[in-house]
Amino acid sequence: MKIGIIGIGLIGGSMSKDLKRALPDAEVFGLDHKPEHLETALKLNIIDKIGEESMLADADLIFLAIPVDAAVKILPDLLNKIKDDALIIDAGSTKSLICSSVSQHQKRRNFLACHPIAGTEFSGPEAAIEGLYQGKTNIICEVEKTAFKLQEKALDLFSRIGMRIRYMNPEAHDKHIAYVSHLSHISSFMLGKTVIEKEKNERDIFDMAGSGFESTVRLAKSSPDMWTPIFEQNKVNVIETLEEYIQNLEAFKEKLLDNDMEGIYKEMENTNKIKEILKGIPLNKIQG
Repeated sequence: MKIGIIGIGLIGGSMSKDLKRALPDAEVFGLDHKPEHLETALKLNIIDKIGEESMLADADLIFLAIPVDAAVKILPDLLNKIKDDALIIDAGSTKSLICSSVSQHQKRRNFLACHPIAGTEFSGPEAAIEGLYQGKTNIICEVEKTAFKLQEKALDLFSRIGMRIRYMNPEAHDKHIAYVSHLSHISSFMLGKTVIEKEKNERDIFDMAGSGFESTVRLAKSSPDMWTPIFEQNKVNVIETLEEYIQNLEAFKEKLLDNDMEGIYKEMENTNKIKEILKGIPLNKIQG
């Protein structure tokens, strides 16, 4: 089996590690716009060889792990290059635009739109983790538009690397993920911005930062190259979530101004229910 990984960073590199473990006889080649990523991935045995564009025509499986704006641009041409029984799987954090970009393509059946809910705040091939996808949810959109035999092939691979499957339409995916992933990244970036700006005047502010600050702000270390296109493609949903979030912040501020400590207590007590909702989700699981 010949597998091509396009984008040898955290997501693509981790998938390559897991596929190499699950399919020891497979040959994995990598493509990336940064030559240094490919050299590092080869050195770390994340890939078996550095790929060339001509190799895509012989690939049985291609895993697309690049920023969503780039995925929209190259996916139609990528479908033109593959053989009739090959499968392309993407890992984009937005799905509507990616799906619509190939909705009328003659090889739409060769594409499976996916979003594995896994990752860390780090990027690059050095960040790749074997077993990253174990026990994680993989959201599949428009599964009915993928050829049945290729669906079976994909589900077998996902099972081998330990993923759980959820099916969703692209619009519902983008709306829900705006709340549980995209908003949390914005919150982290803006918290980091607020503290950095304050630190200009108070040099010892980071000496006082504890584990709570570190865990809340760690998503601010995520790649702007990846996240800016995500916010752009999911702009409508992200703005809706931001408006609701800002309303809650304003309401909390008003309670403080009114010295309504009972109201603040009840707000926090009610929100404590999140503990039960999130029970069982690993602490290192970050939505992407």
